[in-house]
Amino acid sequence: MYFINHEQIDARIQFLSDLTDAVKQLEQQWEQGVNGLVWQLAQERVLHLAIETVTDVGSLLIDAFILRDASSYEDIVEIVHGEGAYSESLTATLLELVKLRKPLVQDFVDWNRQALHPVLPKLPAAFEEFAASVRAFIKSELE
Repeated sequence: MYFINHEQIDARIQFLSDLTDAVKQLEQQWEQGVNGLVWQLAQERVLHLAIETVTDVGSLLIDAFILRDASSYEDIVEIVHGEGAYSESLTATLLELVKLRKPLVQDFVDWNRQALHPVLPKLPAAFEEFAASVRAFIKSELE
Protein backbone atom coordinates (compact mmCIF):
# COMPACT_ATOMS: atom_id res chain seq x y z
CA MET A 1 0.00 0.00 0.00
CA TYR A 2 1.25 3.44 -0.92
CA PHE A 3 1.31 6.44 1.40
CA ILE A 4 0.25 9.46 -0.60
CA ASN A 5 0.35 12.80 1.13
CA HIS A 6 -2.87 14.04 -0.45
CA GLU A 7 -2.93 17.11 1.78
CA GLN A 8 0.43 18.41 0.57
CA ILE A 9 -0.23 17.52 -3.07
CA ASP A 10 -3.67 19.16 -3.01
CA ALA A 11 -2.33 22.30 -1.30
CA ARG A 12 0.34 22.71 -3.96
CA ILE A 13 -2.06 22.05 -6.81
CA GLN A 14 -4.45 24.62 -5.31
CA PHE A 15 -1.56 27.10 -5.11
CA LEU A 16 -1.15 26.80 -8.88
CA SER A 17 -4.41 28.73 -9.29
CA ASP A 18 -2.87 31.63 -7.34
CA LEU A 19 0.16 31.49 -9.60
CA THR A 20 -2.12 31.46 -12.65
CA ASP A 21 -3.77 34.66 -11.41
CA ALA A 22 -0.34 36.22 -10.89
CA VAL A 23 0.79 35.21 -14.39
CA LYS A 24 -2.29 36.84 -15.90
CA GLN A 25 -1.68 40.05 -13.95
CA LEU A 26 1.94 40.11 -15.04
CA GLU A 27 0.96 39.64 -18.68
CA GLN A 28 -1.57 42.47 -18.46
CA GLN A 29 0.94 44.82 -16.87
CA TRP A 30 3.53 44.03 -19.53
CA GLU A 31 1.00 44.63 -22.31
CA GLN A 32 0.21 48.02 -20.77
CA GLY A 33 3.89 48.90 -20.66
CA VAL A 34 4.06 48.76 -16.88
CA ASN A 35 7.11 46.63 -16.31
CA GLY A 36 9.22 48.43 -13.74
CA LEU A 37 11.54 46.71 -11.31
CA VAL A 38 8.79 45.55 -8.93
CA TRP A 39 6.92 43.81 -11.76
CA GLN A 40 10.17 42.37 -13.11
CA LEU A 41 11.00 40.94 -9.70
CA ALA A 42 7.43 39.69 -9.34
CA GLN A 43 7.86 37.76 -12.59
CA GLU A 44 11.01 36.13 -11.23
CA ARG A 45 9.23 35.16 -8.02
CA VAL A 46 6.26 33.69 -9.90
CA LEU A 47 8.61 31.61 -12.04
CA HIS A 48 10.55 30.48 -8.97
CA LEU A 49 7.38 29.51 -7.08
CA ALA A 50 6.10 27.66 -10.15
CA ILE A 51 9.31 25.64 -10.31
CA GLU A 52 9.19 24.80 -6.62
CA THR A 53 5.51 23.88 -6.73
CA VAL A 54 5.84 21.56 -9.71
CA THR A 55 8.94 19.86 -8.34
CA ASP A 56 7.42 19.53 -4.86
CA VAL A 57 4.46 17.69 -6.35
CA GLY A 58 6.81 15.55 -8.42
CA SER A 59 8.90 14.70 -5.36
CA LEU A 60 5.79 13.79 -3.40
CA LEU A 61 4.73 11.45 -6.22
CA ILE A 62 8.21 9.92 -6.38
CA ASP A 63 8.12 9.30 -2.63
CA ALA A 64 4.54 8.01 -2.63
CA PHE A 65 5.00 5.51 -5.43
CA ILE A 66 8.57 4.57 -4.48
CA LEU A 67 10.07 5.65 -7.79
CA ARG A 68 13.79 6.03 -8.37
CA ASP A 69 15.53 8.92 -6.66
CA ALA A 70 15.87 12.10 -8.69
CA SER A 71 19.28 13.63 -9.26
CA SER A 72 18.06 17.07 -10.36
CA TYR A 73 15.00 19.22 -10.80
CA GLU A 74 14.79 18.16 -14.43
CA ASP A 75 15.05 14.53 -13.35
CA ILE A 76 12.00 14.93 -11.09
CA VAL A 77 9.93 15.96 -14.12
CA GLU A 78 11.37 13.19 -16.29
CA ILE A 79 10.85 10.43 -13.70
CA VAL A 80 7.20 11.31 -13.17
CA HIS A 81 6.68 11.66 -16.93
CA GLY A 82 8.33 8.25 -17.41
CA GLU A 83 5.64 6.76 -15.19
CA GLY A 84 2.97 8.17 -17.51
CA ALA A 85 1.77 10.94 -15.24
CA TYR A 86 1.64 13.61 -17.93
CA SER A 87 1.94 14.19 -21.65
CA GLU A 88 5.05 14.75 -23.73
CA SER A 89 4.04 18.35 -24.48
CA LEU A 90 3.45 19.14 -20.81
CA THR A 91 6.79 17.55 -19.97
CA ALA A 92 8.51 19.85 -22.48
CA THR A 93 6.94 22.93 -20.86
CA LEU A 94 7.76 21.73 -17.35
CA LEU A 95 11.37 21.06 -18.33
CA GLU A 96 11.60 24.52 -19.89
CA LEU A 97 10.31 25.91 -16.59
CA VAL A 98 12.54 23.96 -14.19
CA LYS A 99 15.65 24.73 -16.23
CA LEU A 100 15.14 28.34 -15.13
CA ARG A 101 15.87 27.51 -11.50
CA LYS A 102 19.63 27.92 -11.69
CA PRO A 103 19.49 31.27 -13.51
CA LEU A 104 16.80 32.51 -11.10
CA VAL A 105 18.48 31.52 -7.86
CA GLN A 106 22.18 31.56 -8.72
CA ASP A 107 22.66 33.84 -11.72
CA PHE A 108 19.99 36.39 -10.77
CA VAL A 109 22.36 39.34 -11.24
CA ASP A 110 22.58 38.50 -14.95
CA TRP A 111 18.87 37.68 -15.40
CA ASN A 112 17.20 39.62 -18.23
CA ARG A 113 14.45 41.46 -16.37
CA GLN A 114 13.39 43.70 -19.24
CA ALA A 115 11.25 41.17 -21.10
CA LEU A 116 8.41 38.89 -20.22
CA HIS A 117 9.92 35.42 -20.18
CA PRO A 118 8.57 33.24 -23.04
CA VAL A 119 7.59 30.39 -20.70
CA LEU A 120 5.31 32.63 -18.62
CA PRO A 121 2.35 32.73 -21.06
CA LYS A 122 2.45 28.92 -21.30
CA LEU A 123 2.00 28.43 -17.57
CA PRO A 124 -1.77 28.83 -17.05
CA ALA A 125 -2.57 26.03 -19.51
CA ALA A 126 0.35 23.95 -18.22
CA PHE A 127 -0.84 24.32 -14.62
CA GLU A 128 -4.35 23.25 -15.56
CA GLU A 129 -3.09 20.19 -17.42
CA PHE A 130 -0.58 19.41 -14.65
CA ALA A 131 -3.28 19.46 -11.96
CA ALA A 132 -5.62 17.23 -13.96
CA SER A 133 -2.81 14.86 -14.95
CA VAL A 134 -1.49 14.47 -11.40
CA ARG A 135 -4.97 13.75 -10.05
CA ALA A 136 -5.65 11.22 -12.83
CA PHE A 137 -2.25 9.58 -12.27
CA ILE A 138 -2.85 9.15 -8.55
CA LYS A 139 -6.30 7.72 -9.17
CA SER A 140 -5.05 5.25 -11.79
CA GLU A 141 -2.14 4.11 -9.60
CA LEU A 142 -4.50 3.40 -6.70
CA GLU A 143 -6.91 1.30 -8.76
